[in-house]
Amino acid sequence: MIIHVLILATLLCLFLNIPTYQSHPLDPLTPKEINTIRHTIKNFYSQNTPSSNNPTFHFLDIEEPEKNHVLKWLSSDRNRKNRSFPTRRANVVIRVNGETRELVVDLITDSIVSDRLRKGNGYPPFTFDELLVASRVSTSYPKFRDSIAKRGLNLSEITCMPLTTGWFGEAAIKRVVRVTCFYRGGTSNMWARPIEGISLLVDVERIQVIEYSDRFKTPLPKLEGADFQTRRGSSVSCNEKNSSITIDMHEVRWANWEFHVAFDARAGVIISTASIFDPTTKRFRRVLYRGHVSETFVPYMDPTQEWYYRTFLDVGEFGFGRSANSLVPFIDCPENAVYMDGYMAGGDGHVQRVPNAICIFESFAGNVAWRHTEVGVPGKLIISGEAEVNLVVRMVATVGNYDYILDWEFKKSGSIKVGVSLSGVLEMKATKYTNADQTRTDEIYGTLVAENAIAVNHDHFLTYYLDLDIDGVENSFVKSKLETVRAKGKTVNSTPRRSYWRVVKETVETESDARIRVGLEPVELLIINPEKKTKIGNNVGYKLITGRPAISLLVDDDYPQIRASYTKYQIWVTCYNKTERWAGGFYADRSHGDDGLATWSIR
Repeated sequence: MIIHVLILATLLCLFLNIPTYQSHPLDPLTPKEINTIRHTIKNFYSQNTPSSNNPTFHFLDIEEPEKNHVLKWLSSDRNRKNRSFPTRRANVVIRVNGETRELVVDLITDSIVSDRLRKGNGYPPFTFDELLVASRVSTSYPKFRDSIAKRGLNLSEITCMPLTTGWFGEAAIKRVVRVTCFYRGGTSNMWARPIEGISLLVDVERIQVIEYSDRFKTPLPKLEGADFQTRRGSSVSCNEKNSSITIDMHEVRWANWEFHVAFDARAGVIISTASIFDPTTKRFRRVLYRGHVSETFVPYMDPTQEWYYRTFLDVGEFGFGRSANSLVPFIDCPENAVYMDGYMAGGDGHVQRVPNAICIFESFAGNVAWRHTEVGVPGKLIISGEAEVNLVVRMVATVGNYDYILDWEFKKSGSIKVGVSLSGVLEMKATKYTNADQTRTDEIYGTLVAENAIAVNHDHFLTYYLDLDIDGVENSFVKSKLETVRAKGKTVNSTPRRSYWRVVKETVETESDARIRVGLEPVELLIINPEKKTKIGNNVGYKLITGRPAISLLVDDDYPQIRASYTKYQIWVTCYNKTERWAGGFYADRSHGDDGLATWSIR
């Protein structure tokens, strides 16, 4: 398993006067608002299309206001408590009568202002209820029960997991999942004991198995060593409780930072309007307008019939917020953490609460923020420095067998560090092999990690959406290239050196030129504000520091790669468009690759 992080950075390329929403315009929907939306939509459909089935809710989020309206509201004065924002709307995606409909609900007038039929490829994410029903219909399917009986297994020890199917050139006219099953048999780690050879295709809207296969039998991996549970150890106390974090609803202040935190069913944590205080001007200066996980791409490298389709887009097909954990003190977060709950709509439109979905805490890992020892002053040894104490915003999303630990780390230096840790357990493939020597002549698409158990090769690509506003909205993307120069020989300024390097800065003009494959040339990537200068005349800007460069190794015409074509570059920079947030396209399930980052950048 390899985890990669990609970055989508967006640069900015308008004011209504209606009353009334009193709070931050980027606040997530409240439980009261979610109930209002459900009530408004259900009433509308019962009155106007009484023969329709009950709608199921697949996406529900605020309609992001125009950026310049938000910025004007934020900058009009620091005490905003008694001022209202002119609009408050929600974007909603429902399924009703076999169709996908996109609605906009006005939360000030409690009315539907737009309702249109969605046309195009791809489907909205699955609801938890749909996945649960798909699992249950599989375990009650007669042919499946016969297969389990023939294997001598206890049906009550079976867990079946619905997985998204991807797209492989077929006409995707049904919302389906492919179900694979595991045998617990006394362990809590079902992923270690797959029942290989059986596969079910379930139509989630007709609630029936439409395809079944039982191609072969493979020994179950053994029970010994499968459990992952440990006894809770003694608590660890490393950080002081009295931190300097101030939280007002969703707005956070700490040290020289202020920013907005929201919980979202799709993205998980969203950081907005992050600004840093300038002690010289006595004001906050903008750094990041909005940032969140945009998409993940998790392709498994096993082309066999039971595995080829496992090429997941976790954020678009399931949702990190929908997969969010209630964070556990002393495991997920230290004792000095403060917590935020998350709220979202379930498939029936009712409010679902995730207690302690986000934690915020000061972190000291023993690192040095800066230091220097000076011996150049006669008779003195001068030592000065500062310990690095940072602020961390964290959430954990469990998608199947993997746990994504997502951190936003704010540093007093003005830096923001985005981090992802991957934990969980391996999803195994059952095999006849019990020793690595037996696999040398066969392609097993992974590593034999236990008797009868293979860990299949796969990647994790995580893409972040970063809407940077460095000291304002007029930003440019600059490649600061390091070029080798041969020193000139016999000149007035002659030097024994034969070479040196210099910096050549190039402002990128087109989106196609702003696609970056990291590591191919020595270059620093800068986001600058060409209209703002420092005291000595340099451009105000930030440097984008990437991690290990990696791209997808799949061929361009492979169907999973077509859907996730953005993974051929680590960085894409596009002009600001608030609708272009999801790198794999908004409708990720069974998508065809005709919407998303790679498509937007060539329009």
